[in-house]
Amino acid sequence: MQRTASMVFVHLIAATFAILTGLAQLLRPKGTARHRRTGHVWTLAMTVACLSSFGIPGTPRLIFGLGPLHVLSAWTLACLAISITAARRGRMALHRNFAIGAFTGLFIAGMAALAMPGRLLHGWLIG
Repeated sequence: MQRTASMVFVHLIAATFAILTGLAQLLRPKGTARHRRTGHVWTLAMTVACLSSFGIPGTPRLIFGLGPLHVLSAWTLACLAISITAARRGRMALHRNFAIGAFTGLFIAGMAALAMPGRLLHGWLIG
């Protein structure tokens, strides 16, 4: 149980940081050195959020203790890889679309965790 609580804490901190950093990215000018540095930090936070989710049991548990949100984590990791590759190759529209898609998925997953009774985030913030 302690391991799960630790993973939830890591996941929550990384996801919150990724949401805040992602919002900053959306509001700032693109293509600058600051945008690239912030993008590296955002990608790291997103990666930690995704990987830490695999240490949290899924609800409902489908296969090997994984649930539907784990599918979203796997897809988000793929989106991050595509976005990074696209940026390095100068395919900015593809980069933008996959980065915004990953951010949108993060935001939707966070809102779902907040809205779902029985989830830890719902219990902490709503009761």
